[in-house]
Amino acid sequence: QVRLVESGGRLVQAGGSLRLSCAASGSIYSFNAMGWYRQTPGKTREWVASITNGGRSDYADFVEGRFTISRDNAKSTVYLQVNSLKPEDSAMYYCNTNPSSQPWGRGTQVTVSS
Repeated sequence: QVRLVESGGRLVQAGGSLRLSCAASGSIYSFNAMGWYRQTPGKTREWVASITNGGRSDYADFVEGRFTISRDNAKSTVYLQVNSLKPEDSAMYYCNTNPSSQPWGRGTQVTVSS
């Protein structure tokens, strides 16, 4: 198992951008697919995006081309570039394998003001 630490979230105005990072305590190379997820209070955690070791990325429909996931296996880090943010993107963002297999980190809070 690895420990996952998310960062980069903050308060941003609608239309703004952020780069979220997820640093793993160990190698992520053995994990074929890494993903980002998000959760708002009272709702279940939902999948946002994922990327394989081969670079194939997939996104939830609500992303609508606004987010880009990437990974740097040498740095054991996964990134999520989020652009054109909307208030409904406000959530706690988490990373994990896809499907999730590692203990969840604390997440990073993204708050988008209108």
